[in-house]
Amino acid sequence: MSPAVPPPGDHGGDGAAIARWLGVDVAQVLDLSASLNPFPPDVAAAVVDQIDSVGRYGDIAAGEVVLAAAMGVDPGVAVLTNGGSEAIALVAAVMPRGRIDEPEFSLYRRHLHEVADDAPRWRSNPHSPSGALAAPDATAAVWDEAYWPMTTGTWTRGDHLDGAVVVGSLTKLLACPGLRLGYVLAPDPTTADALRARRPEWSVGALALAVLVEVLAAVDLRASAAAVRQARFELVRVLVTRGFDVEAADAPWVLVHSATGLRDALAARGVVVRDCTSFGLPGTVRIGIPPPAALDRLAAALDAIKKDR
Repeated sequence: MSPAVPPPGDHGGDGAAIARWLGVDVAQVLDLSASLNPFPPDVAAAVVDQIDSVGRYGDIAAGEVVLAAAMGVDPGVAVLTNGGSEAIALVAAVMPRGRIDEPEFSLYRRHLHEVADDAPRWRSNPHSPSGALAAPDATAAVWDEAYWPMTTGTWTRGDHLDGAVVVGSLTKLLACPGLRLGYVLAPDPTTADALRARRPEWSVGALALAVLVEVLAAVDLRASAAAVRQARFELVRVLVTRGFDVEAADAPWVLVHSATGLRDALAARGVVVRDCTSFGLPGTVRIGIPPPAALDRLAAALDAIKKDR
């Protein structure tokens, strides 16, 4: 009897575990569980260009100035972090009470000291897992814009200008989970300094900082968002024509309902999708938008599953 498929992690990115289970190199696995930008700039080339930076400590303050300029925000309120996960952890350390309206991204609950109905609300935008953008008049104390840039073609909705805290993930936008890059946009420099005071020293490595400076000049948010919309349309077409119950909104992923067993069946064919049980949605999977060259591989895997049933 074959061993069971490795259980899903809480946040996607299960490609390495599935590759070990299959006995193949991780590069042979199509990981659609983390919903990375399918149209990123060439980060790998930038890593090669900046490889000498591994021999020195990075200047995170200079990186914050460059990021703020790219985003068009006050450099005093832009805080670079070791990925979006550290951004969330830092904000939760400064704002330890929060309200979460489920379903919602589970990392908020993990880091908040107290979750209460009367606390300031934390929410993702676009919403995770549904992928829907919040209404223009919606409010929150903490907004998670990890997928906002590749959904809207702009850097931020700007809620930090109205007193909210915004967290973001350059890791998602640049499709570079091996280089941890995230940020916080604080409502004022005092809050930003409080976050920096809690940030571990040398939190963001010199290589990541150097790559960030190089690739920011190549980022075209508007073109990326347009490409994501078209690729989402193609993904929905592939799924719907094969009889799946698809929910698609604004984000770089779609939900497939009534899909018990689909994650395991795809994993056996080297394709990884996200189980949504951690969102309180058992039987639903989330499929990140693949780059065009990988869509045919997903379609072939789905056809093989249907044939075997």
